[in-house]
Amino acid sequence: MTWTAYRVVFKLKSPMHIGCGKVGNVQRTRPYITGRSFWGALTMRLTRDATNGPATDSSEYEKFGKKVHNQLAYTYFYPAIKPKQEDYKVQWPWDNESQFRRRFLSSYASTALNYPQQATDEGSLHEVEFISPRTLDEGKQVFFIGYVFEKAKSELDWQAACQRLQIGGERGYGWGDLQLLQLQCVEPVKPTNPQELYNAQYSWVEQDELIVIQVSENSELLAHTKTTKNLSAQGEIEPLVGREWKVSGQAGQHVEKFCDPCWVPGSQVNQPQNQSPKFMIRDFGLWEQVSVN
Repeated sequence: MTWTAYRVVFKLKSPMHIGCGKVGNVQRTRPYITGRSFWGALTMRLTRDATNGPATDSSEYEKFGKKVHNQLAYTYFYPAIKPKQEDYKVQWPWDNESQFRRRFLSSYASTALNYPQQATDEGSLHEVEFISPRTLDEGKQVFFIGYVFEKAKSELDWQAACQRLQIGGERGYGWGDLQLLQLQCVEPVKPTNPQELYNAQYSWVEQDELIVIQVSENSELLAHTKTTKNLSAQGEIEPLVGREWKVSGQAGQHVEKFCDPCWVPGSQVNQPQNQSPKFMIRDFGLWEQVSVN
């Protein structure tokens, strides 16, 4: 076996903002942790833990980022709650979108001040949407569940790094603080015996040294997925882009297209069971359909 799978459970300790564009003066959040956000937080923690003194060398971040790409694979992380005496239950944002928003999403408004005029600074009013650490209706603790796959002979101390992760935006205000609660190794699998992923609708196997996810009929895609002519799905399509540091001294000035266009998580696969597509997990947790010969 090339890969070992782990189910990872985080406790959300503070509001979390995973950027999803701006509408008016509202910075929207995604209702889940993207693979790129997890990669960025893990890369930052691994780099800083390995550096004696200030971690100011951008080449070190680049080095560890490439190691994460090469030695780990991972899913997106989704909110969950834990009923008493039961296992964690993932709360899919698309099952009932309006109810999900009422239970898990809130926002924080603020503005800059113009002290000489003793007034707000014109045009500075903004509102940041966030995932609440507790449900807004019943006050239940919110958790996040996902899977990390470790390649054999990996040299990354990623399990220790997961104990000190801070993910998303507004981190300077203490947002995105996660506490690692569970890191459970999943039993190895054989190609003839796929292992469940989240639930019986999803399973994974190792194929040609890659993690391959099989999706059941009428199930949803759980990551941004590259569009192909052979993939029949129903849902929204968007370009997945982000700002990268490509040139020294020009932080965030390069806009990178990671998947353009792609199906968003929650898009439903329309293909029948005997034609259920399989997906490879690529960098940043993105899915790409396995070609059928």
